[in-house]
Amino acid sequence: MAALAPTSLSKHPSSSESPKCPKWGNPTDPVQILDFFQEKLYKFKITTTMQVSGLTLKRSNTGVRLKASAEPPALTRGDKRESIVEMESGRDLFDKMKNRFLSFKSHKYMANSENYQALSKGQAPKFMVIACADSRVCPSNILGFEPGEAFTVRNVANLVPTFESGPSETNAALEFAVNSLEVGNILIVGHSCCGGIRALMSMQDDADSSFIRSWVIVGKKAKLSTKATASNLDFDRQCTHCEKESINNSLLNLLTYPWIEERVKKGLLSLHGGYYDFVDCTFEKWTLDYKGSITDGNNRVIVKDRSFWC
Repeated sequence: MAALAPTSLSKHPSSSESPKCPKWGNPTDPVQILDFFQEKLYKFKITTTMQVSGLTLKRSNTGVRLKASAEPPALTRGDKRESIVEMESGRDLFDKMKNRFLSFKSHKYMANSENYQALSKGQAPKFMVIACADSRVCPSNILGFEPGEAFTVRNVANLVPTFESGPSETNAALEFAVNSLEVGNILIVGHSCCGGIRALMSMQDDADSSFIRSWVIVGKKAKLSTKATASNLDFDRQCTHCEKESINNSLLNLLTYPWIEERVKKGLLSLHGGYYDFVDCTFEKWTLDYKGSITDGNNRVIVKDRSFWC
């Protein structure tokens, strides 16, 4: 293989003068000179459109994403400006996240370091919380749970499938929380304007299969009950009715798990429902009356200890 001839790094190949720069001074060390030019090259690259093997950076709502392009690489003034904005936008998102983390570390973690060290040895939460994956309804933010207080699982529309439905991340979390952590309370938190419930209520029986459809069908009984008892209401109010009815349906589904019903029967575990209306910022809480519900004979939830926080 032919050897590559060394190439001068100076502006004029015939000149022996070393390149000048504020950071590196007037270096003669070839390694320093190479570092200087690599830094310059890096700064140039981040201000231009990055195109590698036909993949071009394009704008997205959450920062930067890669999009396949069949067009040959090309640079325009607009591409350069767009790329700069995109790179800065992506950095801003994580800069904010970094600042929030550092604030948490200094104001919460370091201020309660003994508690966090104790948590590193194990957890003993009093609650298991089943909440919706909706970004607007974080249960720890709403109800003020501190680390170690609530074992939490979130899914679309805060649904609990029956024991007979088979494995899912929700009943896996239930099994761990009840049998291993031995929580004393399970709280299912629903909320207003739930997209999962709206999808359930608007879903047609002959609709094409999808992951969302296959999941929200867990709440079908709540939908049928809503259609039967609230058919006189407009669609939005029917959805609100179903949001609460679905919580009760999931409370009944919890009793299909033998190890949950056993602990409820012995008074070791209580089942609760909660509804957060983030439009008015109110919270409604109730507890399943186990004896009343199983003796009712109509497969419906009988509740007790209802309270309204506003």
